[in-house]
Amino acid sequence: MNEILTLLIVWVVTSVSLLLISQLPLGVEVDNPQKAFLSAAVLGIVTAIIRPTLRLVFAVPDILTFNLLSGFFTFMIAVVCFSIAAWLVDGFRLRYGIWSAVLGAFTLTLINSLIYKLLGL
Repeated sequence: MNEILTLLIVWVVTSVSLLLISQLPLGVEVDNPQKAFLSAAVLGIVTAIIRPTLRLVFAVPDILTFNLLSGFFTFMIAVVCFSIAAWLVDGFRLRYGIWSAVLGAFTLTLINSLIYKLLGL
């Protein structure tokens, strides 16, 4: 599969996941499908920019803990990126602040994984 098609699939899956998450009582609010598509795009861009920087910042604690907390640091990076995307996009809100970001990032990972599995990706 070429890179552009893969990028489009990820964008659509993330958008659908955000719409589903907004229907759950997690405090993640997305106004409409257009905002979900915009939010998914911003989340992708933020993640592409922020993740390498934060991986570098968390490299020392990661090494000091002998990579035992590697999954935790990776998840915290996802929470930060999710929060920044919500802050940047009007119509994508975290009603309960950091708790909504934590639950939203976790649920986004689960739903995206389920959709990819259903699609055979």
